[in-house]
Amino acid sequence: MTPHPQPPQHLALYGPDFAADPHGHYRSLRAHGPLAPVRIAPGIEAMLVTDYQAAVDLLRDTHTFSKDPRTWQATVPADSPVLPVLGHRPTALFSDGPEHARYREAINDTLALIEPHVLRAEVARVAQRLIGEFAATGSGDLISQYARLLPLHVFVTWFGVDPADGKRIVDGVGGMMNSAQGAAAAYAGLVDVVTRLVADRRARPRRDLTSYFLAHPARLDNDETVRQITLLMSAGHDPATNLIGNATLHMLTDERYAGSLHGGAMTAHEAINEVLWQDPPIANLAAHYPRHDTEFHGVRLRAGQLVLVSFGAANTQSGPATSSTGVRSGGSAHLAWSAGPHRCPAKQPALLIAMTAIEQLTSQLCDAELAVPVSELLWRPGPFHRALVHLPVRFTPLDTTAAAAPERGRTGEPAASIGS
Repeated sequence: MTPHPQPPQHLALYGPDFAADPHGHYRSLRAHGPLAPVRIAPGIEAMLVTDYQAAVDLLRDTHTFSKDPRTWQATVPADSPVLPVLGHRPTALFSDGPEHARYREAINDTLALIEPHVLRAEVARVAQRLIGEFAATGSGDLISQYARLLPLHVFVTWFGVDPADGKRIVDGVGGMMNSAQGAAAAYAGLVDVVTRLVADRRARPRRDLTSYFLAHPARLDNDETVRQITLLMSAGHDPATNLIGNATLHMLTDERYAGSLHGGAMTAHEAINEVLWQDPPIANLAAHYPRHDTEFHGVRLRAGQLVLVSFGAANTQSGPATSSTGVRSGGSAHLAWSAGPHRCPAKQPALLIAMTAIEQLTSQLCDAELAVPVSELLWRPGPFHRALVHLPVRFTPLDTTAAAAPERGRTGEPAASIGS
């Protein structure tokens, strides 16, 4: 097999240039074969899979590849800003075999306790409250005032987090995903919140997901419980925020949506699906490490070398063309939820949260439009996500004089019952 030519240098997947034009970077990388070398932080190199079939093969090949990063991690400075995302912890994300199965069972069984109709009702209630806080002004930032706060409420409610710790959760998840200076401190803040929560629930169980984790037959110790919960928060809050923001932007800028949240031919479901193909909220992740020196799709890999999957690049390479009606036909399934044994366990709750959030926007701010040109929107730098900094809109002000419903869930108990 003729080896593919390699790029002259490792392209950087961080900084404003990548954030402004990730797909341009992906096209350049894809020209050099199914895998290409990149930098994800200063001095930190990886191989990035940009080919759809190679990505699927990697995600399903547990014989050749491991999820345990410790061999690679030993070669990385302890203060590297990517370690809050990629550094080893006792979780389902960084384990293989029976250990992975044990953690995954606890996660799956606990998430299964969330009843969809209860989740939808709670998201809708909070969405209405958040929109009501800025609807009378005729303008707002749908990231800071809406998309970032809505998933936070879900975690506060269902895990029983003290609402006063909400900002530390948002700062912790967002800071670690940016993989910049302060990432380690941000992650430490998140861990501190959850550690105190787990210790409290160990002593005083309640009807929340934290208590169910602790009571699960997997018999997780306190640290294992902390790590599974921080995994769910980091893999849930930021991606859900990004999905809501990216799909809303898609509806505001694609002509099939008539330039607003109302009047177009497309639905929120279609917008979300297209964003999962084109601009998935987690763009590059799924870290894997060869168990031994190997050749993979014509590329030589070293044992323990960091290999990442570009969901954004693989999806756009494989995604079927969009017709004038917006309907996709044929083509392979997108990889925004990953694939194989480590596929996302929270796909259905995440979709429900995003769908409900956007439906509330379309029903209440139906004439909302971008308040700035698309070219002036900023994207958060970082190698792992596709995330707007802000999403300013303007709309006809709404009458919000009606008294808001009293806030629930302030005692640490879920605002609605958890299934059994």
